[in-house]
Amino acid sequence: MKNRVSIGLAVIFLFSLAIDGYPQSFPTKPVMLMVAYPAGGSTDVGARIVAAIAEKDLGQAIVVLNKPGAGGQVGWTELGRQKPDGYYIGFVNLPIINTVILDPDRKAVFDIDAFAPIINHVLDPGIVYVRPDSPYKTLKDLIDEAKKRPGELRAGTTGILGDDHMAILMLEEAAGIKLRIVHFDGDSPQVTALMGQQIDVSFLNVGGMTSRVKSGQMKPLAVMDKERSKFYPDVPTTAELGYPAVLSASTRGIAGPKGIPPAIAQKLQTVLKKAMGDPEHVKKMDAAGLAIKVMIGEEYLNYWKAVHEKAKVLVDEARKAR
Repeated sequence: MKNRVSIGLAVIFLFSLAIDGYPQSFPTKPVMLMVAYPAGGSTDVGARIVAAIAEKDLGQAIVVLNKPGAGGQVGWTELGRQKPDGYYIGFVNLPIINTVILDPDRKAVFDIDAFAPIINHVLDPGIVYVRPDSPYKTLKDLIDEAKKRPGELRAGTTGILGDDHMAILMLEEAAGIKLRIVHFDGDSPQVTALMGQQIDVSFLNVGGMTSRVKSGQMKPLAVMDKERSKFYPDVPTTAELGYPAVLSASTRGIAGPKGIPPAIAQKLQTVLKKAMGDPEHVKKMDAAGLAIKVMIGEEYLNYWKAVHEKAKVLVDEARKAR
């Protein structure tokens, strides 16, 4: 009888270890970190910086996977279909994912509840860029020319109803102009088009572009924010230039498919938060022009909800303007 009791207790103990120990033993293999844009873009750059530091603490490799297509929709569709075990997580770009969900023409097979927010990484203000040899030396120059030639100046975005597209629509309304909008699948193709003179102006973000600005490949005309960027202290804001309503930013955070066990999500959150505070991470992110903005827990979840509500209004306005 005593032996039976001992065996029974041992089984219970091992069973509890299997349950409670699962998060502690996680991960036992590499973790995939999906980026829904091409390699070389600002989201990809930030992902590779944080992954290289976080994997040291995690004890397994964090492999960055690029799944570009349809302005992020391909990658997020893939993320939403994954098994919620923590081995496949991905970057989620707000407000772009919100507009993909809210635009009925996109026919997204996921909604905002298909994902479990883990931690935000970057808050990246929008920027208006031109080539250094562009005839438009200021935002006023660009707007004046657009007024003379409605619908002729070619303006690039990183995708339909993304933050850059929204920024163009806001500037068009505020300045009373009309631009010829050209959509690209991510930062890199749009920069290539700007350099190749296939477009006249680029609506992008600060992140990932600072090295190009320093090397003289691109020229920022305005920061779409209330405050100047620490990376471009000499570049005026849209608010300064008389367009206080033209404000744009992209936030990039990490999420998993809905249903990730809380203990696993918390472990990923803890490891990633530590990595984001690492001096090496901060130094490399500064060099890339990426502003770190850590949000976790209720703060991050509430931010998702607030952005989604704001995006509803923007999507309605954008659809009317089509």
